[in-house]
Amino acid sequence: MIELPTDLPADLAPLSWLLGVWEGTGVIDYEVDGHHFNGEFSHRVSFSDDGSGALNYSATARLLEGDVPLSLVSEVGFWRLSRPAQDSDPGPGLLPARAGGAVRTADDVEGLRTPEGGFEIQASIVHADGLSELYLGQIRGPRIDIATDAVVRPPGAKPYAAATRLYGLVDGHLLWAWDIAALDHELGSHASARLAKVE
Repeated sequence: MIELPTDLPADLAPLSWLLGVWEGTGVIDYEVDGHHFNGEFSHRVSFSDDGSGALNYSATARLLEGDVPLSLVSEVGFWRLSRPAQDSDPGPGLLPARAGGAVRTADDVEGLRTPEGGFEIQASIVHADGLSELYLGQIRGPRIDIATDAVVRPPGAKPYAAATRLYGLVDGHLLWAWDIAALDHELGSHASARLAKVE
């Protein structure tokens, strides 16, 4: 059973089912130029609230082959509802809010609901190797569909052009799938996992 906190900022309420630490295993299945990458990996994902109006995100994955698990990915980021910045929001940088404002309410958030019944969201994710992704998409209840709007690669990085991710809460588990367009190939299935919440 998933318990949802009641003391979150209103803007985080639609994302609240993600909060906590999730662990489990997944599979890689990706083919490039006749080479089939496959295997099982362990995966740990964490979502937390620090009062900033966004969920903090971190994830690691390690290949479960051989005597020593091989690190596959380490990434951090922020997930939030998409909405226009207001004078009552701080930033950019260290700039404080230009105007005081009332705390955002559930009615304010409800005004962001899309015609499809969900909310537009954005996720900024940075990988340990310097790759950065900006995902845009929708959250509808316990399902999230996001796709890259921008990918920034540091000099010398392997080709990586786009990605989509799907997250869903099914029978108390976080199910996750990641499709990528990498190594000069079109978008295709890459990895998926099933994670359980760590108590």
